[in-house]
Order: sequence, then C-alpha cells, then structure tokens
Amino acid sequence: MKIQLRRKNTLILAVTLLLGLAACANSPDYGDPSTGQIFLYGEQHGVAAIFDKEFEIWREYYQNDGMRHLFIEYPYYTAEYLNMWMRDGGDEILDAVYDDLDGTAAHVPAMKDFFMRIKDECPKTVFHGTDVGHQYETTGKRFLETLSETDERYVLTQEAIDQGREYYERADAVYRENKMTDNFIRHFDLLDGEDVMGIYGTAHTGLDAKDTTGNVPCMANRLKERYGVQARSEDLSWIRDGVEPSRTDEIEVNEKRYEALYFGQQDLAGFNDYAYREFWRLEDAFDDFKDRPKTGDVLPYNNYPMPIETGQVFVIDYTSTDGNVTRTYYRSDGDRWQGSPATVQFTV
Repeated sequence: MKIQLRRKNTLILAVTLLLGLAACANSPDYGDPSTGQIFLYGEQHGVAAIFDKEFEIWREYYQNDGMRHLFIEYPYYTAEYLNMWMRDGGDEILDAVYDDLDGTAAHVPAMKDFFMRIKDECPKTVFHGTDVGHQYETTGKRFLETLSETDERYVLTQEAIDQGREYYERADAVYRENKMTDNFIRHFDLLDGEDVMGIYGTAHTGLDAKDTTGNVPCMANRLKERYGVQARSEDLSWIRDGVEPSRTDEIEVNEKRYEALYFGQQDLAGFNDYAYREFWRLEDAFDDFKDRPKTGDVLPYNNYPMPIETGQVFVIDYTSTDGNVTRTYYRSDGDRWQGSPATVQFTV
C-alpha cells in the first residue's frame, strides 16, 4: 500500500535549483539533509503493467498531495530533455529519446505511453535524472549541443557524460551505485523540504539491501542511512504476475527435450561485458534437476521478467558484447538471499 503524506508544497524556482546544482556539481560533501519525504518504487524494467501502476501512483501524489518532483533512473540530461519536452508543443524530443534507448529494456511502447500520460494529466511534473550517463554518445551529446558553456546545465550534463564514460570503461557496478546515490542526494537536498517520488529498478530500492555485487549498500539503503524514516520503499515487481511467455521453444538438456517457455531478454549494457540475457522456463523439469549440485551463485526473483514459484527450472543465456553465448541453469528451491527469495544456479 502506498504511504500517503500531506504537506505544504513550495516549489523553488528552476533557476535557483540550477545555480545550486552547478555550485555543488563537483563537491563530494553533503550539506544539511532535506526534511522532505522520499517515496521509492522498485520496478522490473519494461513491463507495461508496472508502468500503468507507477502512473496511477504518481497521478495520485500529483493531484492529491501537490507533489511535482519525479526522480527517475535516467541520466541528468535525459530528464532535462524530458523537461524541455514537457514545455514543448510537439513530441519530437520524446521520440528522439525513445529511439536512443533502442536495445535497452526501456525501449518498449509502454515507456512512451507512460511519459505521454504524465504530460497530458500531470503537466507540471519536473523530472530529475540521477543515473550515470547512459546514451552519452547520443542523448547526452545532442543535449549538450543545445547548451552554451555558460549555462548551468552544461556543467551537470558534462559531469553525467563523464560518469557514463567512467562506468562503461570500468564496467563497475559499485561506481554506478555510489554515483546514483550521490546524484540523488544532491538533487533532493536542493528541493528545500519537497517530497519526491522515485522510480528505479528493484536492485536499487531495497532499504536493507546491498548493490548487485553485494559489496556496498544499494542506493535506497544509503538514503535510509541519511534520511531515516523519511525514505520509504515499495517493490512493484510483483505486478509481473500477468506476464505471459512470448513463444514456446524446445531445449535439450542431458539428451532429454523439454518444452521451454520464452520470456524475452533483458539489456545488460555495461555489466561485465555482457550485452543482454534471455530467459526460458523448462516445463515439468524440476524432478530431473532438484538434486543437481549448486554452483554457489544465486539470482533473486526480482531479476526475472516473469513470476517465480518454488519447484521450477530456468535456462538463462548470457550474450556478451562480442557475441559469445553462455548458458546457465537455475532452479527455485525456496532459498533466500539477503532476505529476498532467490533461485540457485546448478550444474547439469
């Protein structure tokens, strides 16, 4: 259930926000924490039903609570482009941003529909992008070219581009998680007590969770450390329960053929030199593999694009950026990892 909070709404001027952001763009030091509330929602990227739910939640905050600031898992310049589009009469900007996302989990028609509905029904929404600079050669470069070097947004756009280059060169998930958190805190603390909603992948929204590497606290965990009960989080990935397979294949394992339901692919750009991964569920296979040795690797349920039940077997193909494919096998034994249900990898 979404947590409600009534409060006075005092939007600060955009110019003041930009000046403040530019002033602290290169400073790792935090000032006094904002007194506003943070409502985070964890999603499975690219699921139409989740986009619908997120829009309903945002519209309620917007209409009933006067909330205006929506934090999103996009770079600074992508959010600024969307803010420009919100004031524009046409949709050329949104179309260009969408085209730049080709090959990612966000490149689905439901994504465009989500933003179009916000423009139509919540027109005073202000987007805040706090991720590192994805699409820096396309969206980032194009937005930078619209700015003069004296524009405060130029500083933050260049910083986000630099963060993107650093992340992709190093394929460093810890670096990204830390930068996402720093960027979030910077934007939030300049809002002078405003409440905000944030939409991020579930890997970033667990209040007690680590990042995807398990080495550092995830973004929401660090936000809780700084803001305490001001930071709330809800996992919306359960809405995947309506997801159906897109086709039925056959996969042979140990000289036996299984019906394999295909649930699509997820973008992995920048993650350990992988381009994407694909998911199948093997039907009537659990008894054949329930006693196979575990490798020690786990994959939490919220990584999957479909619902998981105990007693199932999954095939996941990882395709690297050079085209090589690595096939892996997981089963749902009822195990848990960091308090969340997780599948376990096994050998065949």
